[in-house]
Amino acid sequence: MQLTGLHVPLVTPFAADGTVDLASLERLAHDTLADGADGLVALGTTGEPATLTPAERAAVIDRIGGVCAEHRAVFTVGAGSNATADTAASLGGIDPRADFALVVVPYYTRPSEAGVVEHYRRIAAASPVPLIVYDIPQRTGRTLSLDTLLDLAAIDGVGGFKHAAGAVTETTVRLLAAINTSTPGAVSVLAGDDPFAAAVLALGGHGAISASANVAAGEFAALLAAWREHRLEEARVIGGALAGLSAALFAEPNPTVIKGVLAAQGRIATPVVRLPLLPASDGAVVAASALVRSVVAA
Repeated sequence: MQLTGLHVPLVTPFAADGTVDLASLERLAHDTLADGADGLVALGTTGEPATLTPAERAAVIDRIGGVCAEHRAVFTVGAGSNATADTAASLGGIDPRADFALVVVPYYTRPSEAGVVEHYRRIAAASPVPLIVYDIPQRTGRTLSLDTLLDLAAIDGVGGFKHAAGAVTETTVRLLAAINTSTPGAVSVLAGDDPFAAAVLALGGHGAISASANVAAGEFAALLAAWREHRLEEARVIGGALAGLSAALFAEPNPTVIKGVLAAQGRIATPVVRLPLLPASDGAVVAASALVRSVVAA
């Protein structure tokens, strides 16, 4: 199936004692889908997977996978590292309920672009589910050219991209034009930078993987519906409001402000994050909470 719509990489709530709060996670998962999300992502960057133990990661996957199955929603699991063999091995054991695997471009090692292509070729061959290429150069240190992105799109087993280039660039424009003309319906490009979600959709993007939708799933779903139904003026208004909200939610390292807002709303028990992250400042949480209220009220 083609990946479209709104997909939310859920935070991993923690209790006051620092343990994973699975009850809050399950409640947040149900609420997010009820608000209009088409799918959920377990263990995206927003879920702090690097700080979780293997048992905690398994519990998070199981709980989110169960909620997605109940709602018949798309279930994506974050996976992968900067080691090809380890990534292939982990994908071989992916939860059988998963529809897609979100796999980041190899980070820190900074392989050549040809090495990146071969990395995905190898792991796509080992994966029982289609891959979403998570292209986020500001975190990985590896910028990919248009030719490389199109080479990745041609790999059997690559279902799409989470495009998080940090801006709408020439590559963004040309990638969407090429995908929508040469392989329509086969490969998706989803907005991965929340402030630019509206722009990517306007250029022909197929949806969004939005961390900010942890606090505003209904509004992001409305944005996608407005573009899909060609209600252009409404889409522009919603997109502008959500760009401002997203900037506030990312004013400090993700997901600290999002967790602060969710805790202030009573949707999760605490705003606790794990080191090396520190909780968001009160000022950032108050400012973002005010914007959430104004966007939702609108």
